[in-house]
Amino acid sequence: MIQAIGLTSIPRKEQPPAVDNVSFEAHAGRVTALLGAPGAGKTTALRLMLELQRGRGITYFRGRPLHRIAHPAHEVGVLLGDVPGHPARSVRGHLRMLCAASGAPARRADEVLEAVGLVSLRDERLGTLSRGMDRRLGLACALLPDPHTLVLDDPARGLTVAERRWLYGMLREHAAQGGTVLCGTADPKEAARFADHVITLDGGRIVADQRAADFARTRLRPRVAVRSPHAARLSVLLAQQARSTQRSVEVVREGGNRLCVYGSTCAEVGETAFRHGIVVHQLADEIGDMGPGAGADAQPQQAPESRPSAENGPQPGPHPHPHPGSDPNPAHEPNPEPAPNCDPNPGPEPEAAATPDLDPHPEPEPETATPAPASPGADPAASTPPESSPDVPDDDASQAAPPQQQPTPHRITPPAPRPATVTLPPPVLVRPAPTPLRPVRYEIRRAAGVATGYIVGACVLAVSTLTAVLLARIGHTPQPRLLAAWPVELPLPPAALGAGLLGALAFGDEFRHPALAADRGTVPRRLGLLTAKLFVASLTALALAVLTVGCTAELLYLVYGSELVALPADWPALTAGWLALVTGCAWAGVLAAGVFRSTTAGLAAVVAVPLLVVPAVHKITEGPSLRGPRPFAGRLGDGLPLRRPFGGEQHLEALLRLLAQPVGGAMALSVLALLCAYAFTGLRSRVR
Repeated sequence: MIQAIGLTSIPRKEQPPAVDNVSFEAHAGRVTALLGAPGAGKTTALRLMLELQRGRGITYFRGRPLHRIAHPAHEVGVLLGDVPGHPARSVRGHLRMLCAASGAPARRADEVLEAVGLVSLRDERLGTLSRGMDRRLGLACALLPDPHTLVLDDPARGLTVAERRWLYGMLREHAAQGGTVLCGTADPKEAARFADHVITLDGGRIVADQRAADFARTRLRPRVAVRSPHAARLSVLLAQQARSTQRSVEVVREGGNRLCVYGSTCAEVGETAFRHGIVVHQLADEIGDMGPGAGADAQPQQAPESRPSAENGPQPGPHPHPHPGSDPNPAHEPNPEPAPNCDPNPGPEPEAAATPDLDPHPEPEPETATPAPASPGADPAASTPPESSPDVPDDDASQAAPPQQQPTPHRITPPAPRPATVTLPPPVLVRPAPTPLRPVRYEIRRAAGVATGYIVGACVLAVSTLTAVLLARIGHTPQPRLLAAWPVELPLPPAALGAGLLGALAFGDEFRHPALAADRGTVPRRLGLLTAKLFVASLTALALAVLTVGCTAELLYLVYGSELVALPADWPALTAGWLALVTGCAWAGVLAAGVFRSTTAGLAAVVAVPLLVVPAVHKITEGPSLRGPRPFAGRLGDGLPLRRPFGGEQHLEALLRLLAQPVGGAMALSVLALLCAYAFTGLRSRVR
């Protein structure tokens, strides 16, 4: 079950909080609807429950807050908006990628696709899915780790009637298997149709907490909608007929030529209009919405001692909200005396009313506690629960009495919930997004799931081979640069630029399509995810470097013969330098895109290394030092001054000579600086 206690959002400037002290429960085996008009606070309440927004309060999911659960995705499945996947990724590939992130086996993707009816569309791209299919995919993503609880924010928005029926059937099936379903919606008719329990929000507060049957009885009423140019005359005739037949009929004018007739049928209204020669433009049966305050007078407020508190923790026992077996309607209980300023029948006065004994409808409105149909625009103070009024004179009397007479013997509970206002609920801190449980597998499926990497690799190979052929034809190009297709005029070879672009896409696509943290719209800066991205980017860069040299050498051999592809004497050092350059560009792209949250910024950082960093490093290292006339780069290129008895100095010397190169030193410094910046941004987000 879900227990939300004291959810309160942080107000902005002089505005009241979007959610103010909201407490409710959603039990297992039921579908609970969180109902409210746009702006009532549904989404804010859900984000506070999921610890995605700062505020106050606490929410228990089966007795534990979300930040105490090791793997929240296995406990709570969330759908707060559209599926933020790459439009070029297939449906099955997207689910398999999320399987690696949640630690589920890959076969789980096929099982969920069959459950939501997307088996025939598993190879379709996400960008080509319709609205209904996108909702099915979102539900599949929520069900992927097999969670116990589903939290969905208006999942049926924009769906057809058939798609809504299917969606609500899936939610009820999940609840029938013992799961908990909390679904936000703005349509009261839909809430009464699919939910077992309805919680109504209005102005950031709970105004009703009812079973679906009680909600439908107190808020939804059948009526006849009539449009006629003679609406005033028709309303008078209907009122006269109701008085003559002694029937409970209410006629409400809703502006212009529209009437709403409660307690009658289309046949009776049409016959009355026909007998008196009144033209009717519309005559239809409707279900009228009485407004969010309609169920407030039929739903008693909880006593202060019966409300769940954050200090007591979750209450697994009997909860303060009504069970399916109990009747929350206080019509069967003795009603307290109403407050003097509370109108028992707010709203516009009906034009005709009679005794309620001959009402032909199966679900008549109970007593006169329900306001008239046009009462949603009335003052909200008129819909205050009547049982709160007797506390006022008692409280005043206790204040006026002497101190020794304050404890009255018939008083059991405190007069008002004032201690609850003193003890504030705990603050809600934004829960950090978890890292993928299998980050390397996740990154491989993410990179291989779209065709961008393959297209970039093919373009790099094509440009490299053509450039090598042109350089060989022109001449005056050293063999190492010829094999790498690196003209002197370019700051970097095409393979290094391609590796940097692929590295930048590793984080750039994550920020554009945050499938890993869909409810946050961002990417978690975790060491495991960064290590996986650097590892996969290194493998991609090494493969691209080897393929580039191999393709250019093969093409040069076919065109010009074997003299241009002869193996140089220092090929180990050249190979190490070439692989280090391409890998460094890939790492620079990954880190820069992770720091600046943009693919363009990642590629710009790669290009800035030879254009800006290399001249600065060259100027620093080539100048004479204070301790000797020889520059630092020359001394670094000479290798180690001391020899070790166990050998192996040649590898370290090769590394030092590689760093002595302007491009090598600049690339190493750039990667180190970007790594420090990435760590700083991650720590700053943790501190916040």
